[in-house]
Amino acid sequence: MASFEGYSLALASMEIARSEVDLAALVETYSALLFRVAHSVLRSRTEAEDVVQDAFVRVLEHRRSLPEIRDMRVWLVRIAWNLALDRRRRIRPEQLDEVFIGTLAANSVPADKALDEAQRMHAVLREMERLPKGERHVLLLSAIEELETAEMAEVLGRSESAVRALLFRARTRLRERLEKGEHRR
Repeated sequence: MASFEGYSLALASMEIARSEVDLAALVETYSALLFRVAHSVLRSRTEAEDVVQDAFVRVLEHRRSLPEIRDMRVWLVRIAWNLALDRRRRIRPEQLDEVFIGTLAANSVPADKALDEAQRMHAVLREMERLPKGERHVLLLSAIEELETAEMAEVLGRSESAVRALLFRARTRLRERLEKGEHRR
């Protein structure tokens, strides 16, 4: 009997070790993607890092149901997306732009070019903020470049055709607004 208990204890500790390795693999595989998702919404490095940490805390909280998850990547993106949106509601928009534009400064770029780029980026961000919520969300998710239409649809809880339509309208509207803004200069 004692050897059976020892065997089941060894199996249990192997299972715990395997789940820890799996968590480490998840962090290694998805943390950069989750950071990009959060950063696209928050435009703040520290806020995005906090969202990534919170996302993996959620993974720990739900580790028993991990085997049931069909697409781990989409599930994690959806968690990070929702956490970032929740966090963004607590941050004033002007704080986001200041932090984001401040990160654009690069040592190898002349100051006048960096300022020009920061002003263009500020104009794009300002126009993106004016887009309807659904269009803004699909534009942010597509800018990550790693999410396909089907994945964006799952993250947003919409159909693929709705996502494609929103993305088309968002890009068209953003382009028109930016072109109109350039003509006013």
